[in-house]
Order: sequence, then structure tokens, then C-alpha cells
Amino acid sequence: MEQFEKLGLSMNVLSSLKTMGFKKPTEIQEKTIPLALAGRDIVGQSATGSGKTLAFASPMIENLQQKNYVQALVLTPTRELAEQVANSIKSFSSKSLKILAVYGGVDINTQIRKLHNAEIIVGTPGRIIDHLKRGTLSLNKIKILVLDECDRMFDMGFHDDVEFIIHNCPIKRQTMLFSATVSQDIDCFIEKYTNNAIAVSVNSYVEDSKLKQIYYDVPDHLKFSLLVHLLKKENSKSAMVFCNTRRNADFIAENLNNLNINAIAIHGGLEQRKRIRIIEDFHKNRINILICTDVAARGLDIKGVSQIYNYDLPKDSKDYIHRIGRTARAGEEGEAISLLASRDYENFRRITENESLSIKSEKPPFVEQIRINIDYSRKRNFGRGGFSRVRRNDYKRKQNSKFEGRNSFGKRRDINKR
Repeated sequence: MEQFEKLGLSMNVLSSLKTMGFKKPTEIQEKTIPLALAGRDIVGQSATGSGKTLAFASPMIENLQQKNYVQALVLTPTRELAEQVANSIKSFSSKSLKILAVYGGVDINTQIRKLHNAEIIVGTPGRIIDHLKRGTLSLNKIKILVLDECDRMFDMGFHDDVEFIIHNCPIKRQTMLFSATVSQDIDCFIEKYTNNAIAVSVNSYVEDSKLKQIYYDVPDHLKFSLLVHLLKKENSKSAMVFCNTRRNADFIAENLNNLNINAIAIHGGLEQRKRIRIIEDFHKNRINILICTDVAARGLDIKGVSQIYNYDLPKDSKDYIHRIGRTARAGEEGEAISLLASRDYENFRRITENESLSIKSEKPPFVEQIRINIDYSRKRNFGRGGFSRVRRNDYKRKQNSKFEGRNSFGKRRDINKR
């Protein structure tokens, strides 16, 4: 703990860190905590899992007092990250500061009752704005503002929402911004809303020497079959399979379970309580395999992931890096495995334009095609609102072990291309 002591943290915080098993600060913590404690504005560039939560939580824990009004606000792009950050700040602090996670998908009246005396709010932009417009939240006494995963927030279209929230905060405040990447939009934002911010950049937390990146070029009709083969061969205790859509994630998870593979889908279409419960079950090894959309790729503290499977290839190298950053962390080894069918070639080309990535080709093993029978008598919900009656009837007529039905252009869709 000697290295933490040199950063200027109090004995109470050091005691909490020791109890939690912390031994030495990460690079982002070592560079950022002294600046944060000194009240400086900070722009931190660091990847998911680098330990930045303690970096921006430290001045809140050390400098804020119990005063029954909001003194610090942390904005996050997703509900899961808001919940995770709020819990982390609580665990770091030995003070009786009231810390509240505020996000959509849960009862707003319960939040309203707790908001009136909270000192630290961690929330998503949409629900924070909702409270501001209702008059149930005031930010006029904010001392510390943190934008966590800022690039992700902007990618999700929250740029204007974040600006609206900032305009409701005092001009005189400490602002800390953390982002895995810094784009031109973020540069302009920094210039506009920070005061002589100090830039802190750290290396990726993913250890390249311990991360094996491979891809299989597989025929369209064998893509799902290869995934099943690899999952059974590796006997993965903790793996994440990424899909580009909610519908695909549900489809893959359901059919893996039909084959007695312990998997569950997590995406933005699930209720918040269910998403939190899924993450907890994954941490406790009740679930071996998460079938994810990119909502699970950023910010969440998911430890011990041994394999990352890209069932669908992301659109660019930035999203690819965020996905594979879930494995080969903290000295552990990991694999990132991409399954390329014909529709993935263009995305893969864009990903490999990033020369820092080393993704090696491997010859696909022999696999027998798994034919999937879909039970349309069960109620299925794909996306918002489910299927129209016409589309449901069309799908019922197409009960074929290989084909699911027709897409919006009337073309038959092979399930192994999903």
C-alpha cells in the first residue's frame, strides 16, 4: 500500500483499498489521483478496465461532506456502468456519503424520493435530463463533474444531452473527462468546457503478449456450427460472444441452450433488473457464456473472461478493440476469435486497416452442420414491438430446419448467416 500512500490518499481510503485487496495503483491511478486531489481539470485517455473509477472518485471521497444536496455528478453512457460506478464509489468510501445511481428503466418515483438528500449522483444523460426538467434534481451546487466513457456517450448520440446537463452546472467546478479515444468532437468539447485541463494518457490495459487474436474464414452455412464446436472444445468457463443486433443475440443464446450449452443473452432490450442479475450470475459462474451486443463491451467490470468470440464482426477497429479488451487483463491470458462469413468481409477489411492489430488466420476445423428447428408456437419478441401479424404468419409457413423465413426484400435467409 506504500505506493497508494504516496498519492495523497487518506488513511480511511487506504484502509478500504487494503480490505478490497488493492496492492498497488494502476498507471491511470498513479498519474491522475494527485491531480484530482489538487482540484485540477483532467482529460484521461485510458481503456476499459484501467482503474479510472478510483482516480475520479478520490476527490469526491476526500473532499466532499455530508450536506444533503448534490455535490458531484458522474455521467455514464449505460445503465450497467452507472450502477457499477456507484457501487465502486461506495466501496472506496468509509464516509457516510449518500451515493445514488440514476438511470432509466426503473421506477422514477423511487429515485425522486432518494434524490433530495444525495451527495453524489451517477447517472445516464437521458434520465438526468428527465429529472432536471421535472425539477426533481438541481445541479447548481455541483463541485465535481465527471464524464466517464465520453467517446461512447457521443457515439450513442448524447452530445447535445451532455451539453444541456453542463449548462445546468456551475461554471466554477472541477471537470474530469475519461475516454478510450479522443476524437475531434471531444477535443472541441474539452476546449469549451474544461479549464486548463491536464491530459493524462496511459497504455492499453490489455496485455498484447497474452492476447491471442485469430480468425476463421468459414462458409456461411457452417458459422453457427463452428461456434458450437469451439465452445464445446474449449469448455469455456467464462466467454463472451458478440453479436451486432439484439435479435441475433437472442437467437444464438436460445439455440445454444437447446444444445445444452449454458448461455444467456444480454442487451439493451432487457429490463434493467434482469441485466444486472445476468452480470451477477456471470460473475458467480452460474452462467458460462454471455451472448452480447456492444452494450456489454464498454465500461463493465467483467473479470476473468477467457475467450471473446466475434460472431458478428463490428464495423470498425475501435469497436473491435473495445470488445477484445474484456480478456487478457491483469496478467491473465486470453483469446479473441472472429468468425468470418461472407457478410463479415467488409467489416473485417476495415478492422485490419489498423496496423496495430495482429489477427492471424487459422484453418477451420471439420464440423458437421447443425440444423436448427425453430418452434414458432412460442412467443418471440425481436426488437421493439415484435413482428407484425403478416410477418409472423410468413415465418410460420417457413418452418424449415435451414431457413428462418424472408427478410424485408423477400429473400430467404439462411440461419447460419445470422
